[in-house]
Amino acid sequence: MTDQNASANKAVKDFLAEAEEIADQLGSELADMADMAESGDLNPDLLNSIFRGAHSLKGLAGMFGFSEISDLSHNLENMLDWLRLGKLNLSQPLMVVLFESHELLSTLIRTVSCGSPNSHAAEIAACIAKINQCLAPPEKMSGASPLQQLGLDERILSALTEYEEHRLLENLSKGKKIYSIHTSFELTSFDVELSQITETLKTCGEVISTLPSMGDNMDTHIDFNLLFGTLKNHDELQALLSGSNAGITSLGSATPPAKVMVPQEQLQPTLSSNQVPAAPVSLVPATLTVSDDSQSSKSMSRTVRVDIGKLDELMNIVGELVLAHSSIAAIAGRMRNDGFSRLAIELGKSAKGLERKLADLQKGVMEIRMIPVGQLYEKMSRIVRKISREQGKKADLKFQGADTELDKLIVEDISDPMMHIIRNAIDHGIEPPEQRIALGKEEKGTIRISSYSKGNHVVIEIEDDGNGIDIEKIKAKALSKGLVHDIGSVSDKEALDFIFLPGFSTTDKVSEVSGRGVGMDVVKNNIASVSGMVDIETSKGAGSRFIITLPITLAIIKVLIISCAGRTYALPITSVLESLLLSNKDIKTVEKKEVIQLRDITLPLLRLDSFFSFERRESGNGEFYVVVVGVAEKRMGIVVDDLLGQQDIVIKSLGEAFKRFRGISGAADLGDQRTILVLDVSALTADSIKSGS
Repeated sequence: MTDQNASANKAVKDFLAEAEEIADQLGSELADMADMAESGDLNPDLLNSIFRGAHSLKGLAGMFGFSEISDLSHNLENMLDWLRLGKLNLSQPLMVVLFESHELLSTLIRTVSCGSPNSHAAEIAACIAKINQCLAPPEKMSGASPLQQLGLDERILSALTEYEEHRLLENLSKGKKIYSIHTSFELTSFDVELSQITETLKTCGEVISTLPSMGDNMDTHIDFNLLFGTLKNHDELQALLSGSNAGITSLGSATPPAKVMVPQEQLQPTLSSNQVPAAPVSLVPATLTVSDDSQSSKSMSRTVRVDIGKLDELMNIVGELVLAHSSIAAIAGRMRNDGFSRLAIELGKSAKGLERKLADLQKGVMEIRMIPVGQLYEKMSRIVRKISREQGKKADLKFQGADTELDKLIVEDISDPMMHIIRNAIDHGIEPPEQRIALGKEEKGTIRISSYSKGNHVVIEIEDDGNGIDIEKIKAKALSKGLVHDIGSVSDKEALDFIFLPGFSTTDKVSEVSGRGVGMDVVKNNIASVSGMVDIETSKGAGSRFIITLPITLAIIKVLIISCAGRTYALPITSVLESLLLSNKDIKTVEKKEVIQLRDITLPLLRLDSFFSFERRESGNGEFYVVVVGVAEKRMGIVVDDLLGQQDIVIKSLGEAFKRFRGISGAADLGDQRTILVLDVSALTADSIKSGS
């Protein structure tokens, strides 16, 4: 298959995945609207939803080049718009045309799914002619506009759309009272709060219009005027909105003038510019000429939407199957040792086949869970604009690698840490415009977020071109807080790690953004909770870079099983670089820290018995293993007694009660009735540096 054919097939699949869902939704909503046709009491939210569906289908079909579907959707959208504006009355003949249009749209979508070259031009022309026959001139209003009687400000009246004016008149015709409701929200939360008050109002009336308005605190707040129609009186409405800061003004009510009907014989159909004029068409129900197989109820799309909770459950089941496979493989190994060679060989072959299938299953479930990290990026734009304005600074946010994929749950968990890093970049990093100009920099600072895959990890970098981090100031602060006794013994990398300690801050001025001594420790803990690590690179006067390294997924990982003082632990294999067999003579002491010389670097050591405070007996020959671990630029050696092999495990949380135990990220079942603890490499490294172990 050529690249062009593959691209075309992908376009069809993408179109069908969305178009079928829209068409199904349209059919369901048209059925609901048909129930209202007899009473004529049309729900505006339902009609708007149908209108948006036709509009979305038109745009989607146009984007993928399916012109027949786009043309019919466009004409259907026109008729629905007239219905929204009150230029058409909801009636049974009109519903017939709507249902026929929807049926033909479904037929056209099925034609695309089957790859049929047949054209439905004749059916489309007939259907569009019926639609245009419905588009008669609107009913003319006699007398002065009742909107003038409400006492609305001329600026509000001029801002109302034709649809909003129609809905206002409809509310008046039903004897409803009209209120103007003034609200004010903070810029950071206005979308949520405005949605909440709108949903509350919809329980007893219709929100006709939502217009931004002038307020007293435009730097921090945004104000809105809501036009609301309801049968409730002022006191009842006030009680409904109790607890909010909404100001309610009654605009009273008005009687709309009588409508003058245009004689039916004067109505002339208006055809679309791309259609050939056709003979007059009756609105009597007609049967569309379509093939039998096009009427099949079989789904056209091969795409389904699945709740992430179901995928979590499926991934847990896969994990349990992996453990079951490990047990079967172990049994096969013991059978070979006990002399059951023939059965052991057969069982071993079956275990190998099961392992391959489980690997495929695990890969498939993981791919379903993957989403592009670019979904995070748009969330960051608002915070950059808000903090920049509050700080009197100018900053641009630039993105790179938005299509890099990561487990959905990990993406959600790192959203808040990334946002906090960006807030600090603006508050501490980016200089005010006049200072940047004096330094020879561009007036507007730049914050760049980039992401890329690196082996079994995804790396996200957040970089700014501000003034960088003052490392000497950090060292001085660490000395004053008693974290170190000699500044000269602290390297620049070790000093940067102090930023992540609870309560550590070099900011003299406390602001709403930072300087309270909280935040970066939470950032590190949240990233560590998904087995990630964060590093910092900085250059004074040139900016800083935060490097977040994350596993692609957490559900199933491969670990190295280690033994120390009779206890068994698991180390994530992605953090293990190599293992060494050493003796006591290989250990040196530098400033009370045990280290070894590994090629051209000095590697600090961590003894698990000392870290977890339990006794460990020295081996008879004085030899021990050192597992070299690290993520990103950090390296450390963990002293252990034995290496017991590799295994796939499913990490389980230890719960809130055990969160205070540092160095442990969870527990796992080995499949042989044993439960072991999984070590948190990033926490072990950080605590080792802090304590000088």
